[in-house]
Amino acid sequence: MNEAELLFTEILDCDRAHLYLKKDLPLNKDKVSLISSVFKRRVLGEPLPYILGKTEFMGLEFKVTKDVLIPRQETEVLVETVLKIMYGVQSTGYSAKILDLGTGSGCIAVSLAKHLPQCQIDALDISDGALAVARENAKLNQVKVNFIQSDLFHNTHLGPSAYDIIVSNPPYVASQDLKQLQVEISYEPSCALDAGKDGLDFYKRIINESPKYLKPEGLLILEIGFRQRFFIEKILQDSGVFKIIELIPDYNNIERVIVAKKYG
Repeated sequence: MNEAELLFTEILDCDRAHLYLKKDLPLNKDKVSLISSVFKRRVLGEPLPYILGKTEFMGLEFKVTKDVLIPRQETEVLVETVLKIMYGVQSTGYSAKILDLGTGSGCIAVSLAKHLPQCQIDALDISDGALAVARENAKLNQVKVNFIQSDLFHNTHLGPSAYDIIVSNPPYVASQDLKQLQVEISYEPSCALDAGKDGLDFYKRIINESPKYLKPEGLLILEIGFRQRFFIEKILQDSGVFKIIELIPDYNNIERVIVAKKYG
């Protein structure tokens, strides 16, 4: 469905077929006023998921508010990468511990928990508001995720070498580029976007801090921004802790996910 169809089917509480079959039915004043208000918000640039209060990710429904970044289709590649790895060892009955850093809406953690019920999924975020949304999404999708408030690893009591996989879609927009992005982005929380002068602040922190919490030969799986590959590869290589094992493009053939293994 296009955006107009999504809005009308949501407001009128009907499916797409009904929308066209009953197109001549009159609307009451309240519905007309609501439709007018919603379209004004969209014309001003407010993203559709914020207007609807929800979006779809990995075939699941997620609640979204302005406390969280709107889940993107390209981030599904990050989830699919973890699933592919886990499905490769699932036949052995292997049950992994997975940590999602900067969980936001919980879309990554909840999707993993839905598809990997045998795994323990933990998820961190610094924002109380984001964690409240993430907990609602876990309940909505009937999965168990252990949510923890923390600025990355700083406020945690996680044990050393606790995780088989650490996964993250961190902020990766350079501060000076924020104002140049499309107007829709201005509605999203800056803390989920702003990654400092070079857009690499969070990658540096994650790559520096995560080895303590990864098991030997554990995996660090990161979503990366456009043209960031070589910078992030260098940070990984300079760490002396990780070996890069795979680089995965998104649906537009843009380098999107990097997989690194901690040396045993």
